[in-house]
Amino acid sequence: MCRTSDLKKKEVINLHDGRRLGFVSDVEINMEDGRLEAIIIPGPGRIFKMIGKDDEVVIPWDHISKIGDDIIFVDMDERFMRKYFD
Repeated sequence: MCRTSDLKKKEVINLHDGRRLGFVSDVEINMEDGRLEAIIIPGPGRIFKMIGKDDEVVIPWDHISKIGDDIIFVDMDERFMRKYFD
């Protein structure tokens, strides 16, 4: 079992290109059925989750490949990466 607070300590890495995307800052939970819908990481250019762009990158649960002890692997395609990280 994993708590949402444990997820915030994990770095998110894209398996598609090996890019480090950042650390989980928040999660989206479906309150009707209690399921985790997505993880959220600060957009590029944000420092300390406060300064810079206030874009957040929402990664849907179905794009999460594996959750390890320290890392969350996601599989995001090139279109997604260009939209948020280029």
